[in-house]
Parts: sequence; structure tokens; C-alpha cells
Amino acid sequence: MNRLAEELNSVLRDTIVYEVLSDVGKSMYFPKGIVAQSGEAKRFANRYNATVGMAYANGKPMRLKVIERYFNELDAEEIFSYASTSGLPELRKLWREEMLAKNPSLQGKNFSNPLVVPGLTNGIVNAADLFLGRDDVVVIPDMFWGNYRLIFEVRKEAKVATFPFFKPEGGFNVEGFGEALKSNANNGKVLTILNFPNNPTGYTPSKAEVESIVRKLDELANSGLKIVAITDDAYFGLFYEEDTNKESVFAPLADLNRNILAVKVDGATKENLVWGFRVGFLTFASKELKNEHYEALEKKTMGSIRSSVSNSSKIAQSLLIRAMKDPDYAREKEEAFETLKTRYLRVREIITSKRSAKIEALPFNSGYFMTFKVRNGKAEELRSYLLHERGIGTISINNSYLRVAYSSIDLENLEELYNEIFEAAERVV
Repeated sequence: MNRLAEELNSVLRDTIVYEVLSDVGKSMYFPKGIVAQSGEAKRFANRYNATVGMAYANGKPMRLKVIERYFNELDAEEIFSYASTSGLPELRKLWREEMLAKNPSLQGKNFSNPLVVPGLTNGIVNAADLFLGRDDVVVIPDMFWGNYRLIFEVRKEAKVATFPFFKPEGGFNVEGFGEALKSNANNGKVLTILNFPNNPTGYTPSKAEVESIVRKLDELANSGLKIVAITDDAYFGLFYEEDTNKESVFAPLADLNRNILAVKVDGATKENLVWGFRVGFLTFASKELKNEHYEALEKKTMGSIRSSVSNSSKIAQSLLIRAMKDPDYAREKEEAFETLKTRYLRVREIITSKRSAKIEALPFNSGYFMTFKVRNGKAEELRSYLLHERGIGTISINNSYLRVAYSSIDLENLEELYNEIFEAAERVV
């Protein structure tokens, strides 16, 4: 094992982080190579800097005018140069401040500085690199984003174990969650992903349900189970009902139990309506971790980023910094939220007014989506009919569910869309 990896492991040795690191995670380190030496040169090379693999002219990055002319206010350095492996320091600081504002119960708690990753997917992949081995198990509800299987089962050769998302009477299945964690632990360790608002259901637990989730995790951790709890907060903030939990589950887990490592994966993707920017963030917390532990974990994460994508888009980060400091930022975000909430309320109204023996709406209260349970296992037939006969695109899941992204449909078209879906169900299902 590399000496630098061993040094980081020695810092982390008596913490939950070391206990849940995968073999890859234990071997990971941030090399003192080109990137580190270039960073040092930025601080001290006051004559000539011949380190980084970029082309400069007159102290500015060389660039093509046919690209530069499309940018009015950004400096060439903000557009064309590399970003640091961990992300632009100013953006990390701004995101941390916003995270505290959106999650007030994080105030006073010690957690890592967010690292920038190229999208939430890459954040989950990096977390899997660090904490998921071939024999490990990831516990997730049976209603989940299909990319999890590619990441965990195909890339990492680990096992995905599921439990029913909803209780028979509705609401998040906390008992099923706890049983799945307990029965799928491998050598006293288990990973889980909590994705709220959930894709595909569009459901976020209530405040009382989140309290129950947290109690269950604490109870299992007190029994000696080592838990890596990843919160996939892709749709964070899009909470439309009063009793819906408004903070990330990361917040109460951040200092809950020394046997729980909380990993927050979030990003500007949906929160700031920049889907193609591919800017996400990865943040860590656990009860007894100190700053030196977070620094060591950050270096391991930087090694994972460096060895896979090198760094995230500089121009996307630069644009986000400009936007987040703009006086219109908060107002425009609130306007976007109200637009989506209005669509949600209209969908809720439409569905409440309809009855069907063929399709049934699962509980939903947040995010971009709602999902129908389709009788007789004909979700794919319904999807195909809607697409080819009606010109309407939806997503079928396991041939039992039909996901509808009402976020992508203008308010005035929602009634027609859902009328078509209900009519098609009567014809096909």
C-alpha cells in the first residue's frame, strides 16, 4: 500500500470512517504529483509557472475566439482553466453556507467541507469507491432510481437488497427499513441510500417519519452495526406539503452516533436548474470525527476524483459562483419553486377527481414525479400505447409502475395529459 494511503489510514484508524472503508477506500490517497505540485507552484512560483498542462499567453489561458465570444462577463481564467480537484474554494464555501441555511439543525455541528464532483451520480460512485466492497450490501427501498443497480451491482459487484417503500396503509416503511438493514449486514457493516424526494415516487417522509427513521438507525448503531447512510438529495428543497420533512436526513444523522457515517450527495443540478452543468457535492459527517479526520477523508475522496474524472467543470462552477452571489438568486429560485408547486397542486387536484380500477397513484408530495401502480403488470404496454398511439412519453418500471414527470409539463397541459393517461389505462390495462 502506498505510504500516503497508510498515513491517511493512521489518522482515521480509530474512527467509523476506517471501519467502513472498502479495500479501495483504504488504498486511496491524493498523490503529491502534478496536481499537488501545481497547487504549490500557484502560491510560490512568482516568476514562471511551468507545471500545469495548459497553454498560456500573456498570463491568460489561450482560447479560441469562436468559443470565448459566447461569454460576456466571465474572465478567461473562469472559463478555460482547470478547477482544483476538490472544487473551487469559493463555491465550496457558498454551498456550505447555503446548506446551513437550508438545514438549520446543522448549525453548531461539525461536518466536512463539501467537495465538488461532476454531478450527483459521480458523487454516489465516489462514495461507493470509498465504502463499498464486493461482499457488501446496499439497502434501498424497492422504489429506486435504476442507476443504483449499475453503480452498486455492476461497477462495484456488491449486492442490492430492497424492502417495500410504503407500508400497506401508506407512509414510509420504517420497520421494513430497519429489518432490511439488520438482516443484510455483512461483517457488522451495511450501507443504505435515503433518497428524498424519492425518484420515482415523488414522496418525502413526514417529520414524524424522519424521526422514526433516525431512531431506527440509532438503535441499530447502538447494537454495534456500522452504517454508512448516504442521503441522495437530488431533488432537495422541492417539498410542497406542510407536514413534509423540510431538512435533509443528513442533518440529524450528522452527530447521531459514532457508528453512523452520514454522506450527503447533493448538487446544483435540480436545485439551481442546471441539469447539464454536472456540478454536485459530497459532504461527510459523524459524531466523533474531528477536523483532522475530515481532512484525511477529503484527501481520499480527492484521490477517487483524481483517478476517475480529474476535476469538475471550471466554467460551470464559475457560473454558479456568479449566480449564487447575484441579488436576484433567491427570488428566482423561489419563483421556480412556486411554478413546480403549482403544477404539483394541479396534478393532485386532477388525480383526486378521478377513479380507476386499472391504475392507482402512489403517495406523492414533493420533487418532480408521481407514479401510478398499474394493475395486471401492464405498465410497459401502457407506456408503449401512450407513446406510439398518443404521442405521450412516460417511464415504465418493472412492468408494474408508470412514472410521470409532471415537472416537465406546462400547467395548462396537465389536465389533458392525465385525461389521456386514464383513458389509455381503461383501454390497455
